[in-house]
Amino acid sequence: MPIHYLRSFTSVDRTERANLRLGRALAWVAGAINAGGFLAVGQYTSHMSGIVSSLADNVALGDFGIALAAISSVIAFASGAATSAILINWGRRRGAHSVYALPLLLEAALLLCFAALGANLEVHRVLFVPVTVALLCYVMGVQNAMITKISHAEIRTTHVTGIVTDLGIELGKALYWNWGVPVAAGHHVAADMQRVRVLGSLLAMFLVGGTLGALAFRHFGFAAGVPLSVVLVILASVPLTDDLRRLPLRERV
Repeated sequence: MPIHYLRSFTSVDRTERANLRLGRALAWVAGAINAGGFLAVGQYTSHMSGIVSSLADNVALGDFGIALAAISSVIAFASGAATSAILINWGRRRGAHSVYALPLLLEAALLLCFAALGANLEVHRVLFVPVTVALLCYVMGVQNAMITKISHAEIRTTHVTGIVTDLGIELGKALYWNWGVPVAAGHHVAADMQRVRVLGSLLAMFLVGGTLGALAFRHFGFAAGVPLSVVLVILASVPLTDDLRRLPLRERV
């Protein structure tokens, strides 16, 4: 795979095509994490709407143990997003090539932690299930904030509700009856087919990633997190290497 192609995924110099390419790759990873995480701990970890609804339900029902778990999931997701923003702003201030690679490297390291937790989950389930849920929510927060900042909120990889909503909006435009309204008129309604293709591809990649992630977890267990980590390292590797080459020799040691 050409170096310049790999560099484009997390390069500081962004284009719409590069953002979409990265968004599709991360939607695939997010789908795999979400589905595999569900098989591991019985909870989807990118679905903050559902988690907040669960929090409200369990507070109303007086089940404060589950409500506390929901609160910790929301805090973990928000903390992951905050961490991603900190890393990106830190890299920008220093003029680093790896501004957008750093959150992906953090995500890769945390997925390795997820794989390592599997050895202890069944033995110490009461302890490690909440830790695993919080870890995966944190990972989803890191990733979603990173692609949101990199695409100026045009692309999200874990927020499928938003993707489907936008697809529905474009479908409504396509079905709108423009009878008697000239194309040049300001009230003419038309669907943005390019946006439909972008949204459709993100949704498809999330679905494919979820299917493969569930199959991988079913057959390999927590070790399924390792190849996902490797994919993220590959996406981040070239800009990080560019930064390492800029360091004086004494700082590399």
